[in-house]
Amino acid sequence: MDVRDLKVFAAVAEAGVVTRAAAQLNTVQSNVTARLHALEQELGVLLFHRHSRGMSLTAAGTHLQSYATKILALVDEAKHAVSDNGEPKGTLRLGSMETTAAVRMPSLLISFTKLYPLIDVNFYTGTTGELVQDVLDRKLDGAFVAGPVAHRDLESVVAFEEELTIATSRQVRSLDHLIASSEEVRILMFRQGCVYRRRLEMLLGNRGVAKVKVLEFGTLEGLLGCVAAGLGITMLPTSVVRPGMNLACHAIDADEARIETVFVSRAGSYAHSPLTHFQRHFEERVTPAPTIPLRPARLIAMS
Repeated sequence: MDVRDLKVFAAVAEAGVVTRAAAQLNTVQSNVTARLHALEQELGVLLFHRHSRGMSLTAAGTHLQSYATKILALVDEAKHAVSDNGEPKGTLRLGSMETTAAVRMPSLLISFTKLYPLIDVNFYTGTTGELVQDVLDRKLDGAFVAGPVAHRDLESVVAFEEELTIATSRQVRSLDHLIASSEEVRILMFRQGCVYRRRLEMLLGNRGVAKVKVLEFGTLEGLLGCVAAGLGITMLPTSVVRPGMNLACHAIDADEARIETVFVSRAGSYAHSPLTHFQRHFEERVTPAPTIPLRPARLIAMS
């Protein structure tokens, strides 16, 4: 099995069509088709379903994709290891939750890129579940996620300690009043894999809420705008809620409010120069983000 064949396979699996994969690989379509055919002949199985809309993975192809991702990542890691002379240059692939990206990342990334101009930072956002899997799959070098994260293949270090709050529109007098007066509580959260979403669902369940309707959002701005308009409630770090958002913050018990944001990276893997320099930088530079002081049972309106 040739690494070049795996690279072609991975490109087609991601693109879904041979023409797009060929363009990404800077080669001709016939070369891609020939390599795929040779790989299928070697393995003795079909890797793709061919149809009018393009190509989709078979069960065998799905199995191979996970191995191909790991193998290609290890090849890249080996290249970095033998060529890395410690000079801070190269590509750094970072991930973060939407809330962390909005509040914590701007100043950190600005100072880092100014200090290390030869490091190219590729930055992605997602839920904790998605980001952890991307680090495990070597699609990301590291990511800021909600902790704790316990996995034998990951290393994690506490980056920030956050205080969670329940945010609503300013028309909501109190969380207790909302629960008592509603047959159904609408919560506005990010998609599955969001730790804040699980926290809020558990909190409402402990308070006797029997019916919860979840509305999923892909961006923080859209989520906060709809909360301010009264579409539903959400749970977020207090540092995200700023003056001018037309929101109200409802304090919750300390044991429910405290959560750590951790930086995860793969354990036992070669840590290339961009990653080690970034880890050192954020450990030295991270300072607590400004937060809105909350007191139990107090409603704080943000106008």
